[in-house]
Amino acid sequence: MRILPLLAAVAMAAILYMIILERPTLMAFFGGGETEEVDTQPETEEAAAPVADTRVQVVVERLKAQSIDSAVVLRGQTAAARQVEVRAETSAIVVSEPLRKGARIEAGQIMCRLDEGTRGAALAQATAQLAEAESRVPEAEARVQEAQARLEEAKINQNASSRLNADGFASTTRVASSDAAVATAEASVSSAQSGLRAARSGIEAAQAAVAGAQAELDRLVIKAPFGGLLESDTAELGALLQPGALCGTIVQLNPIKLVGYVPETQVNRIEVGAVAGARLAAGGDEVQGRVTFLSRSADQQTRTFLTEIEVPNDDLRIRDGQTAEILIASEGADAHLVPQSALTLNDEGALGLRTVDGTNIVKFYAVSVVRDTAKGVWVTGLPEEASVIVVGQEYVVDGVEVAPTLREITQ
Repeated sequence: MRILPLLAAVAMAAILYMIILERPTLMAFFGGGETEEVDTQPETEEAAAPVADTRVQVVVERLKAQSIDSAVVLRGQTAAARQVEVRAETSAIVVSEPLRKGARIEAGQIMCRLDEGTRGAALAQATAQLAEAESRVPEAEARVQEAQARLEEAKINQNASSRLNADGFASTTRVASSDAAVATAEASVSSAQSGLRAARSGIEAAQAAVAGAQAELDRLVIKAPFGGLLESDTAELGALLQPGALCGTIVQLNPIKLVGYVPETQVNRIEVGAVAGARLAAGGDEVQGRVTFLSRSADQQTRTFLTEIEVPNDDLRIRDGQTAEILIASEGADAHLVPQSALTLNDEGALGLRTVDGTNIVKFYAVSVVRDTAKGVWVTGLPEEASVIVVGQEYVVDGVEVAPTLREITQ
């Protein structure tokens, strides 16, 4: 039973021997012809394969500079045009219903009304004192006029006595008496004028008292200094307000401000009055306005300069404190639009692009990014016309020769 496997193994070994070692003889036997001699001689130099191209394959785009409107890009936020905490100036109890936060309020509208108490009576008393002081003035003026008339009479008598005495018709005693009368009349005039001044001072004091009482009454009505929105409820009915206590907070959102900080490297590119736009982070709304302020003094910590942009906000859609990406227009520049993926770094860490010249030699140019768009980035620093490597720029360096393939720019 074991002889059959042995015979099969011998037969298989013979077949393999004939196929591998005696293949030409076997082919000649079955083909019926002479075997072709196998040419084992090496090929001549003329028939040798061509040498492969070892240059790096890259893809380039031919770009031409275009004039664009440059812009300074900032990160900032919105801010209310005005915001104020309206506070009490006197002590009293609130007697008005509160206004709820979020309500629109006009300039001069009453926010809080306080209890009058005895302030009305104080004003009436001050008014009465003023009337009394004013009534004393005519009497004081009459006394001044009477004293001045007596002084004139005394001077006439003094003059007559002096003449009579000179002619020997009046005694020296009469002259002395007339001199004394003049002195007395002058004293009376001075006293009357002092009384008039005191009466007028009394009027001024009474007027000041009236003004103080009226101001105290006016403080009981707290009004909005400007129109806007309430950010907090006004003081509750029955609450006791002390001087400095909060009645309510008002914010003015139309117009609204965009606030950002400009790096010192770009501050000279911005001017007051320049057109500016912004994209709000919440909702992506785009707004436009003009620069109204540019700080002349840098922040000590960040070395940046505060800038403010005024933007219309008629529908009050823009809120205070929203994050915004701000673009401020500046002087135009010639730039190239390149794919962002084409940007690379050289050995020194400078950001730039690798280009190919007319002899297919690579050259690196450091560039500055002017603006980022959905189609690519606008950069400056390239020649007016350049063949920029957009694929393979990471595998080549300055001075090497490459095999470029031109890629057409699709609009």
